Amino acid sequence: MKTDPSSIGQWGEGIAAKYLENTGYTILARNYHTSQGELDIVAVAPGARLFCLVFVEVKTRTSQKHGYPEEAVGRKKWHHLQAAIQSYLESHPDQTSDYCLDVIAVLGHPHQGDPQIEHFENVVMSDERE
Repeated sequence: MKTDPSSIGQWGEGIAAKYLENTGYTILARNYHTSQGELDIVAVAPGARLFCLVFVEVKTRTSQKHGYPEEAVGRKKWHHLQAAIQSYLESHPDQTSDYCLDVIAVLGHPHQGDPQIEHFENVVMSDERE
């Protein structure tokens, strides 16, 4: 059964949000639009002593044919995410604090059992990455 990429992405974001909630995160926003782009999920990490925002980029793939989902976060996407995060922080001065960027990779299909979920916390972009 073939499903369009948009609905696969929405499905993956739903899976990621449930995963985060089940592990104690508080979801503040989903699909938050800024002038610089969209942030898939904005959350607060569990047990954080200080208010710490977690911006989560979700990448979903139905197979490894074109690589792992997390491999889709390259330098261009990284720069767009950083700009969107800055835009979010400027429009929410009450939430200005430490923040990090996580990537959640979802590998699976809505009609084929439980997906594989990989959570990469506090991701940084090295100079070698294209």
